[in-house]
Amino acid sequence: MKKSFKLTEEEVRHVAKLAKLELSTAEVKKFQKQLSEVLSYVDQLKKIPTQKVEPTGQVTGLVNVFREDLSGPSLTPQEALANAPSKKKQFFKIKPIFEK
Repeated sequence: MKKSFKLTEEEVRHVAKLAKLELSTAEVKKFQKQLSEVLSYVDQLKKIPTQKVEPTGQVTGLVNVFREDLSGPSLTPQEALANAPSKKKQFFKIKPIFEK
């Protein structure tokens, strides 16, 4: 037997408020139906027997997909700034991005 969820308009308005959404009355009614259907569908997951399933954080078996972080030769400050359109001492000079 399929359990049916029926959200109230008040619950939909509360969820919309949490999401900082302004909904019209028509939208509340539309989402009330849609969200109720989604909850009813997700409720079916409770029927799946998961008691003997081990919890997992990932399923690929990969241990580490990152390369080892190795230091190597790099540019000197002078080389890095060689083609800079504007510089000040050993730094790139740019227009401010934040207003005071």
